[in-house]
Amino acid sequence: MRKYLKPILLYTLLINSVSAFSQTKEVVAPEEILTKAKEWVSALNLTDAGKKTAVQHVIATHLTTIRNWHNDHPSSTVPDGINPVTGNKLSDLDKQIIADSAIPSTVHKTLMDGLNQTLSPEQVEAVLDQYTIGKVAFTMKGYQAIVPDLTGDEEAKILAYMKQAREQAVDYKNMKEISAIFEIYKTKSEQMLNNNGRSWRALYSAYTKKIKEEKANKAKQ
Repeated sequence: MRKYLKPILLYTLLINSVSAFSQTKEVVAPEEILTKAKEWVSALNLTDAGKKTAVQHVIATHLTTIRNWHNDHPSSTVPDGINPVTGNKLSDLDKQIIADSAIPSTVHKTLMDGLNQTLSPEQVEAVLDQYTIGKVAFTMKGYQAIVPDLTGDEEAKILAYMKQAREQAVDYKNMKEISAIFEIYKTKSEQMLNNNGRSWRALYSAYTKKIKEEKANKAKQ
């Protein structure tokens, strides 16, 4: 009986934690987060003071909520286990992502609703890029370099994956977690290329060989 008790208690604690968290109405953002929100909104060059204040509040509230959930749910709250896809033992990063992914979906919805109500689609994307330090554009440049004959359809599908990764990643606190979320969608992109008759491994190998040769040639000059 005791061996079944721990998982039940952990599940009960998680459910209660989510329930209590979702009932929290007021979030007080610390000064450093308020400063970050103001910097991000400043880059949008909004002329309407009301819109500027509203977007700053939405971002600051979201960033603070994400930070608080992360701090209240360390990786130690997730039991040891294995990744069901790879069979590898869960790493500390794996467990932290599992803990952070349990945050109520209303947190993400509140952010996106708040941004979409006030900003244009292009401005919303600019804010999401701030969260993820421009990883969509950076990753796309990588794929374009590695696969120089990327078709329009392939590029559109990879871009869609990267934008999906970006929106999901904003709900994680640090860059290690954000990068791990992007890796999920990079794997999907590479599987798509393989399904199209390409060999991602061969393409990547050829690219790295080319880069090494270019560096070697520069060193000789």
